[in-house]
Amino acid sequence: MTNPKLILSLLQETLAICRLDRDAGIPDWALTGGFFSITRTPDELSIVCPQSSVPEEIPCDREWQCLRVEGPLALSLTGILASLAAPLARAGISTFVVSTYDTDYVMVKEKDVEQAILVLSQEGHQVRRRRGG
Repeated sequence: MTNPKLILSLLQETLAICRLDRDAGIPDWALTGGFFSITRTPDELSIVCPQSSVPEEIPCDREWQCLRVEGPLALSLTGILASLAAPLARAGISTFVVSTYDTDYVMVKEKDVEQAILVLSQEGHQVRRRRGG
C-alpha cells in the first residue's frame, strides 16, 4: 500500500510508558484502563497503561496521548506506520508505537497532540476524537 490515507481515533486516557526489571512480575496496576500493553524482552518489562494507574515510584515517562489506527488492518499491508511516523518526524514530534494483530497505536506526547493531529490531517489522514480508552 502506498501512501495510505487512514482514519485514526484519539483515545481519551493519558498514558505512561514504564520500564521495570526484566524479571519483574506483572503488577496489578498495569492491567487497568481501556488500553494497556505489556512487553517482556530479555532486557526489560515495558508497560504502557493509564498514567493514573502508575504508582509514583515507578520509572516511567508520563503525559502520552494515543492515536488508534482504525482497523482491522491486514498484516500484509505496507506503509501504514511510515505514513504516520514520517510526517510526524519531519515536524519534530516523537512517537512511541504499539502494534497489535488488528491495528497500530501511535503515541505522542500530550503537549504535541494538537500539532500531531494537524500534521496528520495535512497528510490526508482523518483524526476523530472519541470517548474512552
